[in-house]
Amino acid sequence: QVQLVESGGGLVQPGGSLRLSCAASGSSFVIYAMDWYRQAPGKQRELVATRTSGGSTNYADSVKGRFTISRDNAKNTVYLQMNGLKPEDTAVYSCNVLTSLGSYWGQGTQVTVSS
Repeated sequence: QVQLVESGGGLVQPGGSLRLSCAASGSSFVIYAMDWYRQAPGKQRELVATRTSGGSTNYADSVKGRFTISRDNAKNTVYLQMNGLKPEDTAVYSCNVLTSLGSYWGQGTQVTVSS
């Protein structure tokens, strides 16, 4: 089993920044990819950013140039640096980690962008 713990959400004004973290722990496993998703009220969950074990990254068009996904391999942690936040970025953000033991989801963290 793999456990994921997320942190870093909160309330921020438009144009502000937040950094989300997702730490994976558990018995022996290999991480293949670590992704961030979000789901706004009344909308489907969408893939925000993805990072493979080889370092390849991909972003939703709506966040390109504003969000950056990074990973600390030693800590089995993935980060999402969010700059230039907009009200439309308001959502519950969840990490998903694909491992040798399966796919796991974090508990989700609320990000609210409002003045």
